[in-house]
Amino acid sequence: MNVKTRMTAVGGALALAVVLSACASEESEPAAGSPSSATSESAAASVDDSHNDADVIFTQNMVVHHEGAIVMANLAGRTASTAEVKTLADRIAAAQEPEILEMQSWLATWGEQSAADADMGGMDMGGMDMGGLSQEEAMTELNAETGAEFDRRFLDLMIEHHRGAIEMSQAELAAGVNPQALELAQTIIDAQKAEITEMEQLLQGL
Repeated sequence: MNVKTRMTAVGGALALAVVLSACASEESEPAAGSPSSATSESAAASVDDSHNDADVIFTQNMVVHHEGAIVMANLAGRTASTAEVKTLADRIAAAQEPEILEMQSWLATWGEQSAADADMGGMDMGGMDMGGLSQEEAMTELNAETGAEFDRRFLDLMIEHHRGAIEMSQAELAAGVNPQALELAQTIIDAQKAEITEMEQLLQGL
């Protein structure tokens, strides 16, 4: 084979290699609408940031409300004289802690102030007191009680606290738009109505 023939052969081989490399590159890149692309788009679409003022007020207020319930429940878990009241208190705290984290994540996603940063004094605080007592006043009363008297006062106050949460949740169902907030509001209503019934039964046995 002479030089001219060899050069022609080499040139043809190089051209073929370029074509094959381009084809391989095209096959390795995910096309628009491919499964991996669709998965990313689906993950982004699963975050629902639709909300209105009612959703924000409900979420900010309920974070604070839940925090108050947990403080009371933790005290009862240490102080109550009966195992039934201690178990109920522990269950209340265990249920409401993850709900607080969930609601805090909504506020961050919505670009709204956290409950800690919000001006709570400018909000509708309906449902935040317990039979006319603030959180601080309720804790003062509880800390002054012991034995069965503590159990009774805790149950009385927590029943009022739950009724407040139900009131707040009903307001959210009436005016909110965010699907997750609406679902949580209904969950709170169902769970806390059941717990009110349980606490009323415990009171009868004390």
